[in-house]
Amino acid sequence: METTALLQPCYADLHIHIGRTSRGEAVKISGSRDLTFENIAREATHRKGIPLLGVIDCHSPVVQRDIDELLENGTMSEVEGGGIAYRDTTILLGTEIELREPEMREFHMLAYFRDLSTIKSFTAWMTPYMKNVNLSSQRVYVSALEMQAEIKARGGLIVPAHVFTPHKGIYGSTAPRMADVLDTTLVDAIELGLSSDSSMASYILELDQMGFLTNSDAHSLGKIGREYNELLVAAPSFDEFRLALKGEEGRRITANYGLNPRLGKYHRTYCAACGSVMDEHDLSAERCALCGSQKLVQGVLDRILAIADREQPELPAGRPPYHYQVPLEFIPGLGKAKLRQLLDRFGTEMAVLHRTDEGQLAEVVGSVLAELIVAAREGQLVLSSGGGGTYGKVDSKAQRA
Repeated sequence: METTALLQPCYADLHIHIGRTSRGEAVKISGSRDLTFENIAREATHRKGIPLLGVIDCHSPVVQRDIDELLENGTMSEVEGGGIAYRDTTILLGTEIELREPEMREFHMLAYFRDLSTIKSFTAWMTPYMKNVNLSSQRVYVSALEMQAEIKARGGLIVPAHVFTPHKGIYGSTAPRMADVLDTTLVDAIELGLSSDSSMASYILELDQMGFLTNSDAHSLGKIGREYNELLVAAPSFDEFRLALKGEEGRRITANYGLNPRLGKYHRTYCAACGSVMDEHDLSAERCALCGSQKLVQGVLDRILAIADREQPELPAGRPPYHYQVPLEFIPGLGKAKLRQLLDRFGTEMAVLHRTDEGQLAEVVGSVLAELIVAAREGQLVLSSGGGGTYGKVDSKAQRA
């Protein structure tokens, strides 16, 4: 690949589930029924404005059948550099798999493959080690190292998923160090998850040399783009994505856009007995301050501090900036009707979030909502912490510098 190619910014959300196939077959049981492969492509193109997607249930044979049909009828086409194209949007073919090592709890890992024939080969290898290959995020009964070897043998990319969450994150659930479980030289990047950011992750020394991704983990069309990345690439494709993760030939991750960790639903330790979320003054508490129960589910922040190598976070040189991005659906008072007005006027959610000034926004939805949208863009909203599976909340009053 020539290094003289014209590089340009590209938004990418690389963790999107399939809820159902075009025939209504369940893939991600907890996912929306309208979250099909084709609908994901249409949503990203016409509403979100995100040109590079990672759909992580493409190992499923019933999803592969949908993709084959879309290629055959001309709705989509294969990208020369890897991926499936719908208009100006490229979908990377990925999978989310669950692994468990002896004497450890399970964790989730993402893998991406260059083309449909390659991921079909991976499916054929993996099927005998699974109970139901058609479903999402299923346990594969092989060792983590064997799984890494099979992915790499097919030219795939490895990204441990939502690494700090107590629900099947490799740090949050499995081990204090990734190297206790995986060959870290074969890991291409990590996914931070909704309850952490780059600064929090920099407490962990072994992550200094790894790229960070922020993705939506979308279970519905509306959640696509809840978190996303900005890459500098020549075009949206698998080959360019690989180069960006490696930081080669000028390609790179240039920014992460994610929820403020306080909005994440696993940010703080949670009492399973009474439902309360621990606040910053209770970091070392062993019992719930409200009910006295010891049934505490450790939150992301508290887990990171417990396993930290450093007393203070240290961002390595060259780490891309992490921008606190509050999705439009979190803005108080911005309902479906007003959001539709914004999209009719400005095109896509990315245009509203990044390129439209406050005065233009106010012309459509009024000064109060316009101020909230810009305050969200600038990271100036008041937030309450989430925990125990419940998202944090945005205060209805904007806080401007």
